[in-house]
Amino acid sequence: MIDAVACPLCPPMRAMTERPPTPLPLPEPENALATEVLRQFRIVFSEVRGHFQQVEKVSGIGGAQVWALSLVSALPGLGVTDLARRMNIHQSTASNLVRQLLRRGLIRTEKSAADKRNVHLYVVDAGQALLDRTPAPHEGVLPHALRQQSDRRLKELQRSLAALIHTLQADTDAGAVPLAHL
Repeated sequence: MIDAVACPLCPPMRAMTERPPTPLPLPEPENALATEVLRQFRIVFSEVRGHFQQVEKVSGIGGAQVWALSLVSALPGLGVTDLARRMNIHQSTASNLVRQLLRRGLIRTEKSAADKRNVHLYVVDAGQALLDRTPAPHEGVLPHALRQQSDRRLKELQRSLAALIHTLQADTDAGAVPLAHL
């Protein structure tokens, strides 16, 4: 029989007849309200993710592209700068979305008569057909749900989320990234 050598880094070995220690009961949450709010965040994130997955499955393009396409459809002649402003994203992100939509043949551009550097965006028939079969809301379920809240409730939510962001010391640049890209 080989004698076991004790390893100084390993936990001590128990005899085969020893019973494992009884696990301690899980502690009650220190703040049940914080736990409930965390659960609510999970529900919201799950709903957002589920909607984007359904949109992508039906349309074959991402949620941010669908939102951009829907804005171009609703506002024929929209420019890239206005698209970025309406989606609350950086202009380079909007330019990338436009490039993807152009590459897929869902929109077309026309140069501005006043300034040839600017382009106007228009949905083509294939883009409109894609929008028509894509589940709404095209901008996503969270922006849609937020617009349905009262100003009072939105101000309260804004203050609460600002405090949470401050506590997290979060990178606020992430606020310019479409949810579908997170």
